[in-house]
Amino acid sequence: MIIGRIQKPHGVRGEVRVVPHTDLPERFTWLETVWIGEDDPQPFDVEAARFHGELILLKLAGYDSREAAQDLRGEWLQVPESEAIPLEEGEYYLYQLEGLQVFTDEGEELGELVQVMETGANNVFVVRGESGELLLPDTDEVVQAIDFENGRMTVHLLAGLRP
Repeated sequence: MIIGRIQKPHGVRGEVRVVPHTDLPERFTWLETVWIGEDDPQPFDVEAARFHGELILLKLAGYDSREAAQDLRGEWLQVPESEAIPLEEGEYYLYQLEGLQVFTDEGEELGELVQVMETGANNVFVVRGESGELLLPDTDEVVQAIDFENGRMTVHLLAGLRP
């Protein structure tokens, strides 16, 4: 489960700047281990974590210089699903949306949700279907229903959303 992404080194002692991708950035302060990488994540011990504005400064075992930390630039940080923050009723993790079949509220199949892009304002869903790629904003006006049991999402296409 992704909780952040490393931006770049910070200082000369091996710390890295992390953009948190979690609703609870405080979790970095109690992490003992974090998994680095997207496809084949490897575990690393966390030596220290502190806030730096909206970012987290993270010190990992084995990375003791700016040069060593440079290798971590752009890497994803993950924790096992067993360490995920429990969700409230009706909430979901973004990764759970990938693979859902997307339909309009009129029954038209648009394709498969293949990616969730996290932006400043709201998330954007990338849907690929027979007519190409469609970008849908994650807003209450557009997303009408999410049915995990049946693997589908129902959306209302506002004017201008269709290419």
